Amino acid sequence: MMQKTITLNRVAHARSGDKGNHANIGVIAYSQAGYEFLRDALTAERVADYFAGLGCSRVERYELPRLWAVNFVLYDALAGGASQSLRIDTQGKLLSTAIEELELPEPKDLESMLRR
Repeated sequence: MMQKTITLNRVAHARSGDKGNHANIGVIAYSQAGYEFLRDALTAERVADYFAGLGCSRVERYELPRLWAVNFVLYDALAGGASQSLRIDTQGKLLSTAIEELELPEPKDLESMLRR
């Protein structure tokens, strides 16, 4: 039997931007239960795999429990950054939109994590 999944945007929203050649993605849960779910399900490895096509050298995750958020730094993700890259999204602004479509296993208590 296949496990049910949800997209990240069901339990959180995201913002992103650049720091030179590195991208920064903040993921903010709608509830504390959502944050606890993300802390377990949204690992640096999962984010690295999801954005593998960007050629990141590494991905680090930082936890911000008082904000119900996790922050990811994707090193070397922007092909040189805003002043050098030939990519359409030279500042990584669309990465937050992309990560919101990442599929995660559906939690048993999904209802407690939804936006109110």
